Amino acid sequence: MTEDIHPLASLEFIPYIDSEGKLPEFVQGKIGVYAIFDSDKVLQLVGYSRDTYLSLKQHLVRQPEHCYWLKVQTIDKPSRTILESIRSSWIAENGAQPQGNGAGAAKWNDPIDTKTVMTAQEVANYEGIVADEIAKDKLLKNVARRVENEILSLLKARGVTEEIRFNPKLKTSGLLDLK
Repeated sequence: MTEDIHPLASLEFIPYIDSEGKLPEFVQGKIGVYAIFDSDKVLQLVGYSRDTYLSLKQHLVRQPEHCYWLKVQTIDKPSRTILESIRSSWIAENGAQPQGNGAGAAKWNDPIDTKTVMTAQEVANYEGIVADEIAKDKLLKNVARRVENEILSLLKARGVTEEIRFNPKLKTSGLLDLK
C-alpha cells in the first residue's frame, strides 16, 4: 500500500460549511475518505469517494442536521483497497460503527424518498388516485417540491450559499437527488 493511513484523531476538524456558506473547496475533484461529525463532534459517517466534494454535498442535502464537522484524507490515485482500508481503520479507531455506516446508511447514501414524509392529506390524495398515473406523478412531484423547499430553507438557515440543484426527472417518482 502506497498511502499512509492517518489516524482519525490526528486530523484537524474542518467546518462543513465555511464562513461564506460553502463546502471546503480543497476537496473538489479529489479522491478521498471523509468522516462527518454532528454539531457535538460525534462521528456520524465515514465514507469515501472519487469526488469528495460532490459526495459531501449529497450528504449535506440528505442529512443536514448531522453535517457540521469533517475530517478528510485525500489520495492521489484511485484505489478501492486503500480507501476501504482507511475507512475501516477510522471506524475501528472510533470504537463503534457510526449510524451512517450501519442502520442509517440508506438515509446518507440513497436518494430522498419523499413518499416516506407525505402528510396524511397527501397520502389520502395519493391512495385516492386509482388508475391515473399522470395524476399520481403530479402529486409525487408536488410532494418532492415541498420537501425540496423544506431542505433548501433549512440549508439557507444554516448559511449555505452553495448552488443546490435537484434532478427534476426523479421528482415524479417522489425522489430527490442532486443533479
